[in-house]
This record gives sequence, C-alpha cells and structure tokens, in this order.
Amino acid sequence: MATINTAERVSAELSDNFVFQRSRLAYHAAAERIAGEVLEIGTGTGYGIRVVAPRAAHFVTIDKHVPDRELLQLPNVEFRQCTVPPLPFADESFDCVITFQVIEHIRCDADFAAEIHRVLRPGGKLILTTPNAPMSLTRNPWHVREYTAGELRRLLESRFREVEVLGVEGNARVMEYYEENRRGVERITRFDPLDLQHRLPAWMLRLPYDLLNRLNRRRILRENTSLTASIRMEDYRIGPFGEQCFDLFCVATK
Repeated sequence: MATINTAERVSAELSDNFVFQRSRLAYHAAAERIAGEVLEIGTGTGYGIRVVAPRAAHFVTIDKHVPDRELLQLPNVEFRQCTVPPLPFADESFDCVITFQVIEHIRCDADFAAEIHRVLRPGGKLILTTPNAPMSLTRNPWHVREYTAGELRRLLESRFREVEVLGVEGNARVMEYYEENRRGVERITRFDPLDLQHRLPAWMLRLPYDLLNRLNRRRILRENTSLTASIRMEDYRIGPFGEQCFDLFCVATK
C-alpha cells in the first residue's frame, strides 16, 4: 500500500511563494469545474478547502495527516485520515475527484487511477495536477516518478473515456524566478560530479534534498525579495500544453 507523502507540503511561507501561488491556481480552476459530491485526495495543509468546498454539495478530503481542525469546520466538509490506494468508498460515490501533486508519490499509479475511476459516477470528472517532468531541475527523491504529458495521457486513457491534458504556465515574472532557481540548483549540483542524485536510493537523498531546496529558496528570497514576494496566482495560467508548462493539469471524464 502506498501513502500520500507529505514531507514537501507547500506552505504560505514567503520563500515558497513561487510554488504556493501555482498551487492556489489549481484549486480555483477546479472550483469552476466541480459540483455535487466531491472527493479530494491529498488534503495537504488544507489551504484549498475554503476555495473548493463552497462549490460542492458535500466535500470529502482525505490525507495521511490531519490538517488544521479549523479548516474542517465548514458544514459540508468531511475529513478522513487514510492512505491510498485503495480508496475507502463505495463504487460510484462521487461526481468529481480532485487530486493535486499526489500521483507522483504513488507507486501503484495504475491502481490509483483505477480506484478513482471506480468511485466516480458515470460522467464524473477527475481533475489532477502533477509536475511536468521536463521542467524539473533535479531529481526529487520524494517522487516515485514524474510524467511527461504523453505518459500521463496514456495512463489515464487506460481507464477514462475522455482525457484533456492542459498545462500551467507562468509569465515573465515567474520565468525570471524559475531561471534564478535554476542557476541556484546548478551551483549546488556541480558538487555532484558522480551524479549521485540519480544513483543513490531515494531514502538517502530526502533529507539533503529538503535542506538544500529550503536553503536555495531562502537565498532567492534574501537576495531578491521583491521578485519572490511579487508573484501572484494571476501570474500563472492554465491553457494548452506547452513544453515550458510547470505542471500538467488534467481533466478526465468517466
């Protein structure tokens, strides 16, 4: 059984702003597309609950860890603590399933897709985001795998009758930050001439990855506070997939 990994959860901390604003966009885009009985797989810190729950008749959100209890006080919100797959729900229980930045952590991704398909009602929709593999700057040892647009499409088309793969892109301000981050990562990885990041087992790399990732983000914040702080959700957009998309944004219909 796989678990939803929570070690790299996005927060509202200013040094995470580049990622946080992109993550907010996924929730706002989902809120425009959902209705009825809605399941979220991967609550994270719970910042998306107040965006999505008001658009649902009943909103169930699941995660390995319990978020701030205050976020669960909306009358139509239910939280369940569990790992996935499988999903602890009956067949055809939901009209929509949303899951953001989770599938890359799931070892049995085909089982994950099958379980989502099972709990959706006919015509129900899955809305999913995951990193676009070619835009990753280094190996993320918390991820079992990362997907190209074609790989994710093939996985979902094995279960769903209709799959639309879009992309999350950023404007010039976002790309400026991305380039500064890329240069920082290159400065760090030059100390890895043996390419150990791709040779060592993932568990050995998680602590140094988390530490160096945090230090690099804080360095960018310290050296260019105005750029880091200026990024807003509106600096990202969801549109047709392009090679410079940061995330894949998929809508699959049962």
